Amino acid sequence: MYPLFPSLIAAAFYAGAAAYQGKCLLQRTKPNKPILALIVLIAILFHGGALFLELRETAGLDLEFFNAASLIAYAIIIITLLASLRMPVEILLLPPLLIGALTVLLAQLLPSGTVHPVQQEPGLMAHVLLSILAYGVLTIAAFQALFLLVQDHQLKHKHPSGLIRSFPPLQTMESLLFSFLWAGWGLLTLSLASGAIFLENMFAQHLVHKTFLSCFAWIVFGGLLLGRMRMGWRGHKAVRWTLVGFCLLMLAYFGSKLVREFILHI
Repeated sequence: MYPLFPSLIAAAFYAGAAAYQGKCLLQRTKPNKPILALIVLIAILFHGGALFLELRETAGLDLEFFNAASLIAYAIIIITLLASLRMPVEILLLPPLLIGALTVLLAQLLPSGTVHPVQQEPGLMAHVLLSILAYGVLTIAAFQALFLLVQDHQLKHKHPSGLIRSFPPLQTMESLLFSFLWAGWGLLTLSLASGAIFLENMFAQHLVHKTFLSCFAWIVFGGLLLGRMRMGWRGHKAVRWTLVGFCLLMLAYFGSKLVREFILHI
């Protein structure tokens, strides 16, 4: 079975879920959680099938650029969906759904770069899993920070839109942001630690940029959380530090991967 068929179905259901959320926002109503969850779950099942067919390689997992983007989008959607079952964060599903629809198609339609299969060794796979989870949770934190910034701006200027009215209170949004940051920073810590243990050399030529940028992101997120505990950092300062850390992490993974696979071909 070719992965294109489940990819098209996954993209269609992701787009349908995003359209449903967009319609609810325009009508200033809350989406029906069970209906939204069901549509997203169907998309997740087909997306998972496409990834299973796409990533399999005899030498390991094929985590080339677009496959990796699709896999990370998949993780982000699952994490956000699970979080929305317990917390009022349904609004955070909208960006990942659009990204998921795009990446699952790009993984099929665009040519891959230089492929370096990841060997399926337990330690190495644990490192990859922790890295994907850390990136996923911190991506959700970045979306949360952006929504928090928009919400804060509109409330200060006293013209809240229908989008903002669907958000939880500002204090709840801020608490959720730091919950995601703590979880993401913890996973990033485990990811770096597992890399130091299971990778032969984290500072090899093809990994050095990724390692340094990931470490800088770890410092930025850690500094933000320390500032929150010691000095009560919040608001715009928390948003800025979150976005800076996320940009460093995005450059660490996708920036270095893009240069290696499509520019240097190594």
